[in-house]
Amino acid sequence: MRRVFARTESWPLVRPFAISRGVKTQADVVVVEISEGDYTGRGECVPYPRYNETVGGVVSEIETIIPQLKRGIDRAALAAIMPAGAARNAVDNALWDLESKSTQQRAWDIAGIHAPKPSITAETIGLGTIDEMASAARRLSKAPLIKVKLDAELITERMQAVHDNAPNARLIIDPNEGWTVDVLKAVAPALVKIGVEMIEQPVPVGDDEGLRGCALPVTICADEACHTKDDLSSLVGKYQMINIKLDKTGGLTEALELAKAAQALDLGIMIGCMVGTSLAMAPAMLLACVAEFVDLDGPLLLKRDREPGLKFEGGLVYPPEAKLWG
Repeated sequence: MRRVFARTESWPLVRPFAISRGVKTQADVVVVEISEGDYTGRGECVPYPRYNETVGGVVSEIETIIPQLKRGIDRAALAAIMPAGAARNAVDNALWDLESKSTQQRAWDIAGIHAPKPSITAETIGLGTIDEMASAARRLSKAPLIKVKLDAELITERMQAVHDNAPNARLIIDPNEGWTVDVLKAVAPALVKIGVEMIEQPVPVGDDEGLRGCALPVTICADEACHTKDDLSSLVGKYQMINIKLDKTGGLTEALELAKAAQALDLGIMIGCMVGTSLAMAPAMLLACVAEFVDLDGPLLLKRDREPGLKFEGGLVYPPEAKLWG
């Protein structure tokens, strides 16, 4: 019979990380370990208050299905008894890792996809004053891709400061639902001139109907509006791209299906993350080959990462070693 454990961990950040809806000083994660014989699979999730998730609630959700996990349910059965979200993400990815280790195969071979390659990852600048964001841009001036967190204040001024201090970086931005459609229409032309290539979830999910058919000079990406493949039909005509995060899809299994379905609808793909360790990022690397934008820099925001963690070098994130995951 399998052995199953769920635990919480807190990982301090290098510096406070601000977005339009709050500030983080640490990454609070839940880790699931599923052991069978001599092999143990691990998965990590990051509960997100935006989706009414808490660390304690996620642990409780996982504990309710431990009897089924001990009896040996697979990923398909898991999807039938758990909703998409952080709890299922940790369990699903632990099952992938367990299968990988027990069969001595890499996860991408089990999935029947190409092995991931080193990919350019966005590096993120949190919300701050113009001077603070300019300083952060200087620190990242050699990064090939920068993602900037914004609210509805001083939008073009902040972005101009970032561009001026990291002039060679490609730029994407994320207001985390902090704008209105009118704000978006007003600032989009200026942002494109500054070099912004994509805006992630600019308006609240409940107010995004105004995006439908809206002619904008910049790509708009659905994040909070897209969790699983069931959401896609409502996004076509409003967004040109989706951000796939495993904490939203409920793990790699659904994420792979979501990517396939999005491609069939000609929606571009971004691979994103919450703020967590390399264990949370590793499964998402299997989707990097189909993504226009990869945003897996969560471990770079931490004071320390797991050992071994993912390798980050020269703006690239490298596929995980088998010892880490998969």
